[in-house]
Amino acid sequence: MTTISRAVPLLLTAMFAAPSLGQQQQAKPPISTYGVDVGTRTTTIPGMPAGGMGSVAGMMMPAGMGGPQKELWLGLRSSQRASGTPEAQHMIPPGMAMGAALPLIGRPPAQPGRPEYDEERPPEKPKARMLVYWGCGETIRPGQPKVADTEKMSLVEFGQALAGRSPPDRWSAQRNAQLVWPNEREKTPVPPGARLAGDQLVRGNATPDIKFAIGDQQDFMAPMEITAPGPLDGPVPASWTAVPTARGYFLQAMGFRQAAGEMIIWTSSELQDTGWGLMTWLPNDFRQRLIGEKVLLPPSVTSCTIPRGIFSGVEGAMVNGIAYGEELNLAQPPRPADPKIPWEPVWAVKVRVKSAGMTPLGMEERSGAHSRDTSASPPADAAAPKPANPLDDATEAVKGLRKLLPF
Repeated sequence: MTTISRAVPLLLTAMFAAPSLGQQQQAKPPISTYGVDVGTRTTTIPGMPAGGMGSVAGMMMPAGMGGPQKELWLGLRSSQRASGTPEAQHMIPPGMAMGAALPLIGRPPAQPGRPEYDEERPPEKPKARMLVYWGCGETIRPGQPKVADTEKMSLVEFGQALAGRSPPDRWSAQRNAQLVWPNEREKTPVPPGARLAGDQLVRGNATPDIKFAIGDQQDFMAPMEITAPGPLDGPVPASWTAVPTARGYFLQAMGFRQAAGEMIIWTSSELQDTGWGLMTWLPNDFRQRLIGEKVLLPPSVTSCTIPRGIFSGVEGAMVNGIAYGEELNLAQPPRPADPKIPWEPVWAVKVRVKSAGMTPLGMEERSGAHSRDTSASPPADAAAPKPANPLDDATEAVKGLRKLLPF
C-alpha cells in the first residue's frame, strides 16, 4: 500500500480561509486538489502566416514556438490512500481529439545533484548592465531608464532597480503535484484543433472522483498575434488581434546592445515594472487590481507604442505579449454561505488560461534594406535577383534572438 503525502500547500490555507471577519468558518482542506493550466502560444514573423515558421522553429527555437500551439498541464495532489502505485486518468471531452483519457502518473525520482526545473522561478541576478523603460507612447518619459548595474550596485540596489510585481502565490498546476500530465509515459502534444470545453472526470486509485465542467471561458484562448512594424529606432506601433476571452493584456520587449553590453527591457506598464512576474497566469482579483493601477492593459486595448530610441543600436529585439483569461475555482461541495456551517470539501479544482504571443522587432527594416540596396548594378546579362524571402529573414531574426529567449 502506498500513501500519497498528506501535506497541503500553503495556498490551500488561504483558499479555505474564513469568508468574513465576523465569524470564522471551520474548514478542512480537501482530500484532492487538481490544477489545470491551459495555454496558447504564438510566434508571428512578418511576411509569414501564423504557423509558417516550419523548419525554422523546429531547428532553432524551443518546442512550441512555431505558433499557434495549444498547451496543457495537469497536476493532482491527494491525501487518499492508494491501492498499489498511485495513478489516475483524466477523462477528456471528444473535442480534444486525444483519445478517451490522459494518464496522470508520478514524477521520476529527481537525479542527485540536479535541481528540478522551475518554470516560474525569477531570473537570477545577471552579470550585466540593464536598462529598464516602461509606458506606451512615442517618446521616453522623464526619469527613464532605470539602470541596474551589477558592477556598481549592491544586491539591494540592484533588486530595487529591477522591481516588479508578481502574484501573491506562485501557484501552478504542477507545482507540488504528485501525479502529472504530460509525463514520462505520455508526452503527446495537444492537437491544433483541440477543444477542452465540456465535461471532465478525474478518476483513479489515489483520489475520489473529481467531476466538473469547463466552459468556453476556460477553453484554449485564441492566438495573440502581435505585429510591431517599423525600424528598431522606433517609435514602434505594436498591435495585436483581440482575444475574445481576454480579461487584460501586458507587453514586455527585450533587446541587447552589444557595444555597451546592455540588456534593455521595456514594458507596457504605466508604473515601473520589468514584467518578469507578470508573464504568466494571474489570479482574477490580482489581475483586476493591476488593471486599475494601470500596470496591465484592459481588454479593450489592443495597441501600444514602444517609444523612440529605446532599442537604438541593438543587435536583436523582440516583444512578448500575454492575454490573461478568467481563472475558474471549483469545490465539491461548495462552501456554505452560512459561516456557522463547517465546510468539508472533498475536492477543489483550479483552471487557469492564458494566450502568449511573440514577434521580433525591426524585421521590415532589415528586409527593406536588402531591396533598397542599389550600390552595385548587376551586369546586364545577370540573372534577375530572387524576390525577398520571409523565411530567410525569419531565420536571421531567430538566430539573433536566441540569446534573448528565457530558456
